[in-house]
Amino acid sequence: MSQGEGTAEAGAVDPAKRERLRRWRMVLGGSSEEALGKAEGRDGAMDSALAALYDAGGADGEGERSSKRSAGLGSSAPKVARWLGDIREYFPSTVVQVMQSDAIDRLDLTRLLLEPEMLAAVEPDVHLVGTLLSLNRVMPDKTKDAARQVVRTVVEQLEKRIAQQTRAAVSGALNRAARINRPKHADIDWDRTIRANLKHYQAEHRTVIPERLIGYGRRTTAVQRDVVLCVDQSGSMAASVVFSGVFAAVLASMQSLRTSLVVFDTAVVDLTDQLDDPVEVLFGTQLGGGTDINRAIGYSQQLITRPRDSIFVLISDLYEGGVREQMLRRVAEMTAAGVQVVVLLALSDEGAPAYDHENAAALAALGVPAFACTPDAFPELMAAAIERRDLKAFAERLTDELKADGR
Repeated sequence: MSQGEGTAEAGAVDPAKRERLRRWRMVLGGSSEEALGKAEGRDGAMDSALAALYDAGGADGEGERSSKRSAGLGSSAPKVARWLGDIREYFPSTVVQVMQSDAIDRLDLTRLLLEPEMLAAVEPDVHLVGTLLSLNRVMPDKTKDAARQVVRTVVEQLEKRIAQQTRAAVSGALNRAARINRPKHADIDWDRTIRANLKHYQAEHRTVIPERLIGYGRRTTAVQRDVVLCVDQSGSMAASVVFSGVFAAVLASMQSLRTSLVVFDTAVVDLTDQLDDPVEVLFGTQLGGGTDINRAIGYSQQLITRPRDSIFVLISDLYEGGVREQMLRRVAEMTAAGVQVVVLLALSDEGAPAYDHENAAALAALGVPAFACTPDAFPELMAAAIERRDLKAFAERLTDELKADGR
């Protein structure tokens, strides 16, 4: 069949089928060129970008590609920088982030992220920030300013996403927790008052005669709760570290809370004095290394001076390299003293990672459920902890939702 005949025959294909063939051609790559034709124009550029990452050997100067899909972009900084620019032009942001992550994992581009021109080309996201933080100790001075700008961009995006919701949820919970039963007129919670007095409805007057008023305590600038975030900074917790740092900064901005941030591996670092700048907080972490949860909890206990007004949030995959029995004993001591203890296996969009099931079960036996939490659900979790609601029920509901979403 001649090329002209093939073109005429292709033109006879209905648009829906042509689109299906086009999509299959983009999925299958160069190996399908003989059967499905050559990608042209914008499709050709997109195909080249995909081939550079997923085809063995990538595309050479003559457009030849291997039929086997495996890493082939190479490690030339200028070439990679151009490729990063191409994928940002041809693909939506969510796809770009996946391709960047694949490039880092498949092609070992971590070394190239230490070069400023590379950082200027990437699409900032939480996982990229985690990679940069893991390189913090080996990052050359010439790269640090560019890395900080990447981190700051992501932090600002996260603050827009979570700050308002967090402040509203926490403030509402604190107000409800301060509810009083003999409020002044301006402090009456009419919705709850009416519901509590429905049995006193007077049909002839078509109204409720309240026998018990429910209200809120007057707003105060005094600290109402102490919050200690204790975050595992082992390499598997990278995304959780990023979200925890931003949440800690948001909570620290609220006068009604006294917020502390402790990060740990085998050592413990208190970053509380840096919470006014979440970028500095994140660069104060050292991703990687072992884990000593017991030591971190021991340090955190020293920060808790008002147990019944304190919330302790441990964010860890629970793989303990320290003394397990003592870790569990410390948690039991805190709960017995009245501390509201929360254990999160992850604070990220991905759901639960690998974690120590035996330690999670031991904590559950102490009345402290361990579960994964998404950033969007964290404000509600904090509100539940402030109001001392049933966290086991909260954990079960959130876990079911994550499973339903395939996370």
